[in-house]
Amino acid sequence: MAYHYAKGGIFQLLLKYGMTNALFSYFDQLHRLSQPARAALTNLCSILELPKNAVLQPIGQPCRTIYFMEKGIARIYYYKDGLEVTEYFAIEQQLIVRAESLFKGIPSQKGIQVLEDSVVIAIPAGALFQLFDEHHEIERLFRKIIETAYVDTVLRLESLQFNSAEERYIRLVEGTPDILKRVPLKYIASYLGITQVSLSRIRAKRTPR
Repeated sequence: MAYHYAKGGIFQLLLKYGMTNALFSYFDQLHRLSQPARAALTNLCSILELPKNAVLQPIGQPCRTIYFMEKGIARIYYYKDGLEVTEYFAIEQQLIVRAESLFKGIPSQKGIQVLEDSVVIAIPAGALFQLFDEHHEIERLFRKIIETAYVDTVLRLESLQFNSAEERYIRLVEGTPDILKRVPLKYIASYLGITQVSLSRIRAKRTPR
């Protein structure tokens, strides 16, 4: 169950502006926005609080929202041949979105689930796209976000094609050192494209004796 903090009220404004500091710190790494653009974007944001294992977006529904992980960790997942596959993890200070559904406007075969008690900033895509004409710098920012996400996707595919399972494991753990403590091993094995038995062997091999 997700708890939605309604817009309006001093408490909500303080909460919203306080939490969006992290969001804009993330944006600033790609393109710094002016104060008017920040204000317009902040006005779109809502804050969601979700318990562990809650489904943020179910499979079969169109994606109309971009999410920023303020606290917690989430994954994108889908089913193939009756098996559940984890495609992507997002931790604090990262975005998560089902891009193929967002831009095509079609129901997605993928879902988003939080794996810890989480706090998420939600940005409605329709209202965001309407801001592009008024604030071209917001459009430039999200173009850079899309470009970065595309490169990350290509690198992910190349890793599955050209790197060994152990090399993929090392890269994941180096990039997110505490992921083994926060995410069930079955999801990590799925993300790496291996069985849980193979993951256990890799972990045993790399554990100091």
